[in-house]
Amino acid sequence: MNETSPIWEDKIYLGQWQTAEGPQAAVIGPATGEVLAKVQTATPVDVGRAALIANSAQQHWATLPFDQKAEILRRAAALLKERAEEINRWNIRECGSTAAKAEWELQVTYEQAQMAAALPMQPNGQIFPSSMPGRRNYWKRVPIGTVGVIAPWNFPILLAMRSVFPALAMGNCVILKPAPMSAICGGALMAEVLEAAGLPEGVFHVLPGGPEVGEALVQHSDVGMISFTGSTAVGEKIGETCGRMLKKCALELGGNNAMVVLEDADLEAAASSAAWGAFLHQGQICMQAGRHLVQHSVAEKYMKKLADRAARLVTGNPWTQQVHLGPLINEAQAKRVEEIVNRSVAMGAKVIAGGKRDGNFFEATVLSGVTPEMPAFGEEIFGPVAPITLFDTDEDAIALVNASSYGLAAAIHSASTERALRIADRIKVGMVHINDQTVNNEFQVPFGGMGRSGTSGRFGGPANLDEFTTTQWVSVMEQGIQYPF
Repeated sequence: MNETSPIWEDKIYLGQWQTAEGPQAAVIGPATGEVLAKVQTATPVDVGRAALIANSAQQHWATLPFDQKAEILRRAAALLKERAEEINRWNIRECGSTAAKAEWELQVTYEQAQMAAALPMQPNGQIFPSSMPGRRNYWKRVPIGTVGVIAPWNFPILLAMRSVFPALAMGNCVILKPAPMSAICGGALMAEVLEAAGLPEGVFHVLPGGPEVGEALVQHSDVGMISFTGSTAVGEKIGETCGRMLKKCALELGGNNAMVVLEDADLEAAASSAAWGAFLHQGQICMQAGRHLVQHSVAEKYMKKLADRAARLVTGNPWTQQVHLGPLINEAQAKRVEEIVNRSVAMGAKVIAGGKRDGNFFEATVLSGVTPEMPAFGEEIFGPVAPITLFDTDEDAIALVNASSYGLAAAIHSASTERALRIADRIKVGMVHINDQTVNNEFQVPFGGMGRSGTSGRFGGPANLDEFTTTQWVSVMEQGIQYPF
């Protein structure tokens, strides 16, 4: 393919590359503001086209033997590795990722593909006893049909394909709507990978576009499930629509995750975990360590250690420099982070590291003196800011963790794992990491939150078997019987 004129510049992927009526959209590099490329976008009409094609292709795909599905997914995994340089290049330039973050994201996406390849060979049901003589009760998982996946821009490959791969493995067709800011690495390149892996025509679709395309996907009657990763505000609207349509949905939403540091913690390890959890990918992660809750007696030492680490982190263009932090995704997000910091400082918080914005770049920032009334405590910042709030007792720490309406992840640092486990039992979050950081993801472990961080749906490991299927009860009698009517 001629790289100066890639196919996704004037076509969208509807099971194969086809023309579309939507406008071309510029892909803007957040580090420089330059136009990196253009992509063809979809319209709501294209959603209908994709749904029609997917519905026609789904039955054949579902009945394909499990080993053939697995082989396609294994080939896709291999192609991710083969095309790593190209995929990572676009991740760095489109999303402001550092090279290390891009490489990590591609590796865990590869692991997701390998895990999904094992799903089609798992047991797909159970046999239940019956009180009726001669009856056999089969309960089995069956595909939903067509699954719509709406993915974000921060980890555009992983957070799309962690739904796409298992949904395909379980016999569904998939329509992916990538975020406009990451439509190449998180959309077009994934279409090329799956097409080259031998996925049958019509089974996978990629529809770049704005909110109107996502809304049409959610509302389409032939799309049986929506998997959405993104903001809580948008997720609530999707959940409302799916509820009204009696449509299955899996929502992985925002977080305001607590990093709890007890007085017996290893402060060097805690500060290291805290810096990673707060500043990785400029803090643009739903599991970011967004609230640092520290016991009074060790607060001064912890703050100094974290501030020293923050001050050593280099911010800049990850495409041209060796940096720890790249740009935030756009100016609006950078200004929002700055505004949250400034409002909190006006209310009494103190900047002890960082705190400055330069265009889309924001320094690794540590705030002390943060109280629950401040925006740095209550809001999901989605930027490289570590707000520190003090507490006295374990009961106080539990109350502060649970003061947030979000419930995605938390970390607890203590020399006593039993003490940490007792606290973990009482906090309302979907994932707790003891003596570690909040930004953890393992493909074989179910992932998800509570409260305003999402529905009870989970991604990963055995949870994918249930998440991307529905069930059917089939009872069998060898001979009909006479009922009293």
